[in-house]
Amino acid sequence: MTLAGEYEISGKLSADDLVEQYAPLVKKVALHLLARLPSGTELDDLIQVGLIALLEAARNYSPAKGASFETYARIRLRGAMLDEVRSSDWVPRSVYKKQRDLIAATQAVENRNGFEASPAEVAEEMGVGLDEYHEILADASTARFFSLNQMMDDTEFDPETSAGKLENPTDKLQKSEFLASVAQAIKELPEREAMVMSLYYVEELNLKEVGAVLGVSESRVSQIHSQAVVRLRARLGEEWGITDSEDF
Repeated sequence: MTLAGEYEISGKLSADDLVEQYAPLVKKVALHLLARLPSGTELDDLIQVGLIALLEAARNYSPAKGASFETYARIRLRGAMLDEVRSSDWVPRSVYKKQRDLIAATQAVENRNGFEASPAEVAEEMGVGLDEYHEILADASTARFFSLNQMMDDTEFDPETSAGKLENPTDKLQKSEFLASVAQAIKELPEREAMVMSLYYVEELNLKEVGAVLGVSESRVSQIHSQAVVRLRARLGEEWGITDSEDF
């Protein structure tokens, strides 16, 4: 029986025992996240934050929370690492405003025309040149870009804060409907954008690996990814109320 299994039965194992056994989980979670975070994020920083989060998880865990220690710890580690990266991110409000304008313009063009908006059409809707449009899109890719990840994270089972909500059939149905909307919206993206989203979020390749599959540069993949997320937020924003988030 594992230490965590004994802990779940007896509740007598020390936090240090759990930290020692599950320390490798910290690096595993950090490496998984690092491949999906902007360049410049340091692995050592994520691991340091993760070790502290693991210790806190070991001290706070109780089998009564309704999940194994590994499940509980994984959620705590991921959350702590993302919080750390978000807290270190500083982007001028003007950048967020331009990104929201970009989403709104994309939404307006697609609602009016009934099909995907081209960069030239969105730029015209915004009253900017094509070069400035691409600069705004580049800002979207260099800012801490958590929008789609955060939407997915909201569906994870958090035994500490969400157990009560998961017992509510309405909440479960709403989450299921939201994920279905996201999946359908991705299917309706232009072919290359849909491919990037699938390789990045489903296959969990990093941008460089996606570029190798598609035969394009990493910077081009980043641009396609940003355009895809802008399009998704434009299409899902009205229905789910996510357009104005500064976590874009």
